[in-house]
Amino acid sequence: MHSPPPPGQDRDAPGPSPDPDGWWLAAIMNGAFVVLLAGALIRFVDRHPDSGRLPWVIGLSAALAVLQFAGRRPGRRREPLPRRWELARLTALVACWIVVVLLAPSFAWCAVPLIYTGLRSLPTRAAVALVAVLAVLVVIAEVRLADGTDPNLVLLPPAVATLATAVFVHMRRQTGRQQALIDDLIRTRRELAATERREGTLAERQRLSMEIHDSLAQGLSSQRMLLQAADRIWDTEPGTARGHVRTATAVAEQNLAEARRFVHDLAPAALVGQELDDALRALAAHRSEQPGLTVRCHVEGAPVPLPDRTRSALLRIAQGALANTAEHAAAAHATITLTYLDDQVLLDVSDDGRGFDPAAVSPTGVRGHGLPAIRARVRQLGGTLTVESAPGEGTVLSAAVPLEAAP
Repeated sequence: MHSPPPPGQDRDAPGPSPDPDGWWLAAIMNGAFVVLLAGALIRFVDRHPDSGRLPWVIGLSAALAVLQFAGRRPGRRREPLPRRWELARLTALVACWIVVVLLAPSFAWCAVPLIYTGLRSLPTRAAVALVAVLAVLVVIAEVRLADGTDPNLVLLPPAVATLATAVFVHMRRQTGRQQALIDDLIRTRRELAATERREGTLAERQRLSMEIHDSLAQGLSSQRMLLQAADRIWDTEPGTARGHVRTATAVAEQNLAEARRFVHDLAPAALVGQELDDALRALAAHRSEQPGLTVRCHVEGAPVPLPDRTRSALLRIAQGALANTAEHAAAAHATITLTYLDDQVLLDVSDDGRGFDPAAVSPTGVRGHGLPAIRARVRQLGGTLTVESAPGEGTVLSAAVPLEAAP
């Protein structure tokens, strides 16, 4: 389906050439016109050398040749004449041809290239009318040249003109439809590219928000808790308070490394130089050093190599789950369990905190950014997320990721 022409545009306006590289067809038509014109002129000069019409015939032949090539630049890339000049050229060309045919009927078959020129330059209806006039004049000229009555002289020119016109009009319409389809495809491709750019922008924003939440925001939250704990016991337990400050400093250094790698879009700092198992154990040990929460880590099954994308996402999921535990659950103990199965890897994070009602938490994140970010990461890996919890009974978060899902 193609769009209708804009308001004010003639539906029968001349379209593009049937062949995008139609220069060769124009060259053939121009060459045929010159050959027919030269043949008719030679015939007239040979048979009527003393005719008083000879100067007129020679002059009109020269005028026809000049008009046929007027404004035509050599080569394939030729700029067309402005429309008003093209119509003026065609009018002068047809007028000269009519006069020379009345003077010398042998010029009648020069109408064949003129038919092509008219069909290419005029709207369809005007071109058909011009072809009809040219066909009638050719019939008259052929009858004048003939010695007797021949039905072919009356039937052949209209038949040839009708056939040529039908083929050209059909090709023009086919070309118009193809051009409209190409325009639709180009427009659709541009719209699709714009949509992909918008979706890519939104996905990148979501990724950035998750990365910031799972790395920098968690580190800042840990520093705040450590510094608040140090402030409360600074006068009574200065040694313990200094330990909290040193731990906060270590967290700040880790956050700085995360920020630098985050800017360069590299893997999490905890995964540099070690596997996911070691990174989870280091995460559990680091969290246990902070007051109020003890974290253990278990690895079950035979470890298998995981894609970087899966390793990074599972580590972020564990970090986000522990951050939720520390911030919302008021738990004393938490456990990270990484299980390798034949076709998937499971990450479970459980705690003994206050729990909550999962049905009361909307997927869009009424409870904060942590759980929606975890859901998004698991969904990107083609996995499933299960949250089991109840008020007063703790929480178990389980992420199952297929091993073949991540590239």
